[in-house]
Amino acid sequence: MGEKCLIFIPTYNESDNVRRLLPAILEQGLDCDILFMDDNSPDGTGKVLDEFADEHPRVHVVHRPGKQGIGSAHQAGIAWAYEHGYAWLITMDSDFAHPPEYLPDFLAAAEQGVDVVVGSRYLRRTGLPGWSLRRRILTRTGHFLTLTMLGMPYDATGAFRFYRLTSVPHEAFKLVGSTGYSFFFESLYILHVNRFSIRQIPIHLPGRTFGTSKMDGGEVATSLRLLLSLFVRKLFTPRRFRISP
Repeated sequence: MGEKCLIFIPTYNESDNVRRLLPAILEQGLDCDILFMDDNSPDGTGKVLDEFADEHPRVHVVHRPGKQGIGSAHQAGIAWAYEHGYAWLITMDSDFAHPPEYLPDFLAAAEQGVDVVVGSRYLRRTGLPGWSLRRRILTRTGHFLTLTMLGMPYDATGAFRFYRLTSVPHEAFKLVGSTGYSFFFESLYILHVNRFSIRQIPIHLPGRTFGTSKMDGGEVATSLRLLLSLFVRKLFTPRRFRISP
């Protein structure tokens, strides 16, 4: 792998998780830098990350003044990757819902020249082991709606992804308006309609072992409203999603 690669991980109250996560990532032996972005976690996650950065020269930390939303964090992390000249970007969560052992699979898929690689929970029947009924219903409903309303045959609501920043312009992400969880399906929809090559690889997401889900009822309602808005704009103002030549 000759491209400059970055792994981006947003954090909020993940001090215990990141202590386990960084060694698990380093064990993969990847030629990638790592960027943690912390939203001023009250549990001291930022301090733990600063210790990591002091110990590991390939680990970088950005501190934000407060919690601003998962989509906002991804926008900031993506912008940081562009600004610092990275060609490849992998995004993932910090709670082990995205097992680090899949990172080499993303890079192997990227080597084949695709623009975007999406980790899919639906390519295998065993992709959601140990999940609660509520979480299964939520995620499968989201998958059904993005498939039927937006025409995307991908796992569009997950954050475990690869982006080839040398072919996907930053402008594509600047078209995304969401600052919450709906960032993931909105950004993928923009990449989809602009005909970037998107490939899925199968992953399994274990039942949440470390921490609790941060997607509450308000986030679900916001995501549904945005999905409906995207569907309406898809029908009546499709040029809204096009990247300028």
